[in-house]
Amino acid sequence: MRRHLILLLAGMAGFSVALVAGIAGAKSFTLGLAKHASVGASHESIVVNGRGFAVYKLSGDSARHPKCTASNQCFTFWPPVKVKSAKGLSKAPGIKGTLGTWRRGGFLQLTLGGHPLYTYSGDSRRHSASGNGIKTFGGTWHVISEGTSGSGSGGTTTGTTTTTTTTGTTTGTTSTCAYPPYCY
Repeated sequence: MRRHLILLLAGMAGFSVALVAGIAGAKSFTLGLAKHASVGASHESIVVNGRGFAVYKLSGDSARHPKCTASNQCFTFWPPVKVKSAKGLSKAPGIKGTLGTWRRGGFLQLTLGGHPLYTYSGDSRRHSASGNGIKTFGGTWHVISEGTSGSGSGGTTTGTTTTTTTTGTTTGTTSTCAYPPYCY
């Protein structure tokens, strides 16, 4: 009887370890939505990564025509949103576009609507997008907003470094570049 109990407990322990390992191995990635996030002087619902940091895209950047690369130092300022696998990708309700991945050298980068996604090294707070509207690396950086996909404009530009846009009309241009050697 005692031997059967020990074997039963050992079997249950082995099963538990295998279950935990399976769960840990089946990592997933979810893009979230931060309601009332700080974007320049306004508050919007923006797309965030698993740590709560704003997710951006670069205008004109795509897998076929990458503008942000490791070789041009872009990744230093705009780290790619990396995932371990193309399996288990999901997004919060309200985020439009199809999630995908792009193999870049030794990692997989998350894409939304075919556009590679990045975070901004200058964002020091969760649920805040201080990089929206910055013009560097051959394009303009746009935070992904609720209801916009990776293929749209990424929302309105209300950042503190470039153009302020309201209802599609430019109200002022104060172009200051955060990274002068990389501005255009």
